[in-house]
Amino acid sequence: MNLDVADDVILAVLALRVFGRDVLGLLRRVAAAGVRAGISEMRREGGTEGQT
Repeated sequence: MNLDVADDVILAVLALRVFGRDVLGLLRRVAAAGVRAGISEMRREGGTEGQT
């Protein structure tokens, strides 16, 4: 392993350590927003069933 590759690996590990929790929190918020959008879409579609 040359020094450039070692530097890249160390930088990636440090970035993951620093920003890992923030990224996980952001992914959780995006997932929750998707679930809320899906539920509202299901409610919207469910309200029109049986009506003509």
